[in-house]
Amino acid sequence: MKPFWTYILRCADNSYYTGHTDDLEHRFAQHQTGMVRGYTYERRPVELVWAGDFATREEALSAETKIKNWSRAKKEALIARDWDRLKLYARPPRERFGLANARHSPSTSLGRNGFGVSNQPSEGPIIVLVRPQLGENIGKAARAMLNFGLTELRLVAPRDGWPNPSAGPAASGADEVLAKARLFDSTAEAVADCAHVYATTVRKRGVSKPVLTPENAASEMVGQAGRTAVLFGAERSGLETADVALARTIVTVPINPAFGSLNLAQAVLVVAYEWSKHCELSQPTLEDELPPAPQDELDALIAHFEELLEPSGYFRPPARAAATRRTLRGLLTKPGWNHLEVRTLRGVLSALARKPTK
Repeated sequence: MKPFWTYILRCADNSYYTGHTDDLEHRFAQHQTGMVRGYTYERRPVELVWAGDFATREEALSAETKIKNWSRAKKEALIARDWDRLKLYARPPRERFGLANARHSPSTSLGRNGFGVSNQPSEGPIIVLVRPQLGENIGKAARAMLNFGLTELRLVAPRDGWPNPSAGPAASGADEVLAKARLFDSTAEAVADCAHVYATTVRKRGVSKPVLTPENAASEMVGQAGRTAVLFGAERSGLETADVALARTIVTVPINPAFGSLNLAQAVLVVAYEWSKHCELSQPTLEDELPPAPQDELDALIAHFEELLEPSGYFRPPARAAATRRTLRGLLTKPGWNHLEVRTLRGVLSALARKPTK
């Protein structure tokens, strides 16, 4: 029996595309040559990095749907056929941190193609805003956190007090983050229960510590035993030297040196986004477009155009008729119509050919 395939392509922009087919070689060629005018069309060349075979189309489609909703990290574990990492991602979120550096239990069930079913976000780092000034910025930071699956917010001596009525509207629905926010008098108290503390700052301020980008810091956070906190300073002045001294690592966002103005919520968003790459957050499903129509349907469409154009003298003079027909064919062939689009155009032409009713 002919198998069905679920596959992953790595695109030129380093993103991943997941699809399914009953002819893997032909489908890959369509993606590579641009015959599939969907997600991969503007991201060529593409590379086939994983494929799994299934007995039925329904099984292949189900696998495609699951994998599309996986995080980048989990897709890469599948591509690497790292079953231990996949077993870890299949566990409930709160179990992952304690198991990341340990031997994983073999009790987690994996299919023959090696993927589980959990799609829940991992417990993430604590976001600590140190002496934030505006309630609006606290709300915007909470919104950025919840966008990428982070929910634990701690506030150190906010200038305008807490709760702040300006935070709610700016959070745009991230009320659960604000409702659970904890207030502290000092940075040391806010991170007292954390084993790993990162300070976001544009410079070392005389403190010699490892410096990481948000991407590298997020990768390091994954699998660390104990809680992790990320410190963000006040809008006007950032973190003070004493705050940075509490951290073991500095996180610096690569930024245009000629314009280094990154506001508080933006900084939180960058760190939260990099963290989300390692979590089980749902990703928008990318619907594959229909393949181009068969040649006989396209030929029938062109013939239909010619049939309606002939009586009006469109192909005159006769010496230019062949060249005009070739130009028309090139024009109609270029878009790569699918069969529904061809059918729609044929319907339009048939409607134009009818005599108007009185």
